[in-house]
Amino acid sequence: MVGGRTADLAPTATVKIFSAGTAGCVADLVTFPLDTAKVRLQIQGESRPSLEGQRAKYRGVFGTIFTMVRTEGPRSLYSGLVAGLQRQMSFASVRIGLYDTMKQIYSRGSENTGIGTRLLAGCTTGAMAVAFAQPTDVVKVRFQAQGQLPESGSVKRYSSTIDAYKTIARDEGVKGLWKGCLPNITRNAIVNCSELVTYDIIKELILKYNLMSDNMPCHFTAAFAAGFCTTIVASPVDVVKTRYMNSVPGQYNGATNCALTMLINEGPTAFYKGFVPSFLRLGSWNIVMFVSFEQIKRAVVKFQQA
Repeated sequence: MVGGRTADLAPTATVKIFSAGTAGCVADLVTFPLDTAKVRLQIQGESRPSLEGQRAKYRGVFGTIFTMVRTEGPRSLYSGLVAGLQRQMSFASVRIGLYDTMKQIYSRGSENTGIGTRLLAGCTTGAMAVAFAQPTDVVKVRFQAQGQLPESGSVKRYSSTIDAYKTIARDEGVKGLWKGCLPNITRNAIVNCSELVTYDIIKELILKYNLMSDNMPCHFTAAFAAGFCTTIVASPVDVVKTRYMNSVPGQYNGATNCALTMLINEGPTAFYKGFVPSFLRLGSWNIVMFVSFEQIKRAVVKFQQA
């Protein structure tokens, strides 16, 4: 990604991978309650058809958080955090840390990279990241969603992160750990293209026209815009991904069947369930992640040069 300081000109791919993974973990620690609220809102209505006059359990992002704290305790907001951190170390490190490397490969080392090259680089690293991190994403979503289950008289599916990996592999086969891989690849291709490319271009324009220097306000502005664009584009795919990965075996024939079932039973607005928490989460996650990424990257480079 573009930068204006000398220290930013020579970070290696290893530095970027480490910085991206660490920054992703920092961002998850800050925004995880918003992500959990988003998941609860997205899956609301899938267990049983909504009846006329029936009140929804969760209403709005802050209402969802309040309800979860009141009924399940504050720790429920961080259910699945371990898998979430595992996911970021193997996911953000690839999709964000290798973005510049892939961009250079596709542009053959040229400094002037077009939007097509950036989109292709974003799609590539997004798909690569899913291949590495899909099991951690499945476990994270299952943990975040399992607070819904007791209301139907069933017990929680998993007692720990390790138990979740073992149980899914035993009951659903190893392929169960890669459940929803196709919609997740689609989602992350979209997310990477809208998130990384938007951040990259806006930051480049800010520096090109000297609107800001290459520091936190610049990173904050570019990251906020990237989060908003990503939420608009990726929410429908994100909802389908969440529903499908959280489903029990046989509930849906595939991601397409999941999307059609949602459309028929709940209408088109179902694809934007949890939009506000998605934006709050993606906006804040982008800000924390990109600001942390830039700072960690510079700190590591300075340490190497010392």
